[in-house]
Amino acid sequence: MTHTFGLNERLSLPKAILFGVVMLLSGVAVAQIPADTMPQAQRKPHIKPYGFVRNYFNYDSRNTYTVIGGEYNFAPYDNQWNATQEECETLGIPRTDLNAVPHAHFLAVSTRLGVDAVGPDIFGAASSARVEFDFGGFGTNNSLFRIRLAYMQLDWHNDQQLHQSLLAGQDWHPLSGNIMPDVLGMAAGAPFRAHSRTPQVRYTLYNGAFGFTAAALYQLQYMYNGPDANGNSVASTQFANNAIVPELFLGINYRHNGVYAQLGSTCQPLRPRNFGSQSGYAVPVNELFFCFTPTVYFQYVHELFSLKFRSIYAQNTTHVNQLNGYAVTGMLPNGTWEYSPLRATISYLNLSYGKKYRINLFLGYQKNLGAARDLCQMPNGSYQIYMKGGDSFTHLNSMYRVAPSISYNLKHFNLGLEYEWTACTFGDLAPNGSIKLNSNLHQVDNHRLCAMVKYNF
Repeated sequence: MTHTFGLNERLSLPKAILFGVVMLLSGVAVAQIPADTMPQAQRKPHIKPYGFVRNYFNYDSRNTYTVIGGEYNFAPYDNQWNATQEECETLGIPRTDLNAVPHAHFLAVSTRLGVDAVGPDIFGAASSARVEFDFGGFGTNNSLFRIRLAYMQLDWHNDQQLHQSLLAGQDWHPLSGNIMPDVLGMAAGAPFRAHSRTPQVRYTLYNGAFGFTAAALYQLQYMYNGPDANGNSVASTQFANNAIVPELFLGINYRHNGVYAQLGSTCQPLRPRNFGSQSGYAVPVNELFFCFTPTVYFQYVHELFSLKFRSIYAQNTTHVNQLNGYAVTGMLPNGTWEYSPLRATISYLNLSYGKKYRINLFLGYQKNLGAARDLCQMPNGSYQIYMKGGDSFTHLNSMYRVAPSISYNLKHFNLGLEYEWTACTFGDLAPNGSIKLNSNLHQVDNHRLCAMVKYNF
């Protein structure tokens, strides 16, 4: 049962143990209880632990690109044939897709533990903070305790119309937002929904129904892909950190009578390499380039009905867990490589109705639009493409998902069942990184069944 207590309150032994464990794990008490709901005289340091135990069972009809022990689902892998049709006929063996193998997982690594804190006014603003953990970080053999959120926030309420907030720390990326589709799966709509929690400084201003959001962001757990020392694609924070300048987000917001809408864009600087090669020797290079990802979001909530929609024009959104990236489009004599982002349109629509008994439908779609320039062939004849999922999805043309679900929800208990159909079309690369029409286009499907049981405290 949730309980809020002051720092000077005398605790019973079980509560003291719980409080001690939370403080030991988090190292600091943290975030956001709306400050305007608490009288000024009571704004002393208060903490409130919270969390849940969540178990998922997942069944997939074929090999898919997943993380977090198979619970976080991206997309099915393309066909991997054991031999060509001619070879199978000659040898008298059946032609087999090695990825057409079903799998099942049952894990509780998404179990979550967090602490909210609310404190005294600072610079005339109500202060709050949050630290939140789960067990979704994976090591060599098993799951690891992982930080999800860790931020402090200041809120100024000058009058009923004007509201300002300043947040510093790790929170949801503005392309993700903290408003998610009502799906049951751990991926929460990804890769159609941008998904990232990242260090940032974010300022939000509302004057009545209209607002403005500006954020500067760096990277930690969710990263760009780029070249290692041998030119192979790896995920690392260095490609963003080498740019020095943070990723920037600007957005215009509207909220009134159940409607929330946002129009915004990111500006993403990255520097894939600091050194190139000239005459067989390492030489410094300046490969800084920028990507821009505009987005539109719309939400409408009325009583038990909810509609949520987001669409983005993605340019290298690997860092928000989406299946696109960028590619080498030129190689200069001085050792410098030139790059262009791979572009895609990525959208989702989520419809839900109900509270105690809730039905939900999630629809997602992605289309590969290629780069603005033709890709450059490397000396070995290949293209150098850096994207989420690596070489497995460089030939992705389009992808869609249909995911209906039903759930039973109480204050401390949730039970749900979800069916998720994800289909990808693959084909042959065109010179600009898009897919040639009528050229080896084929579809691969994965059918996922997800059962979820959750206890909240």
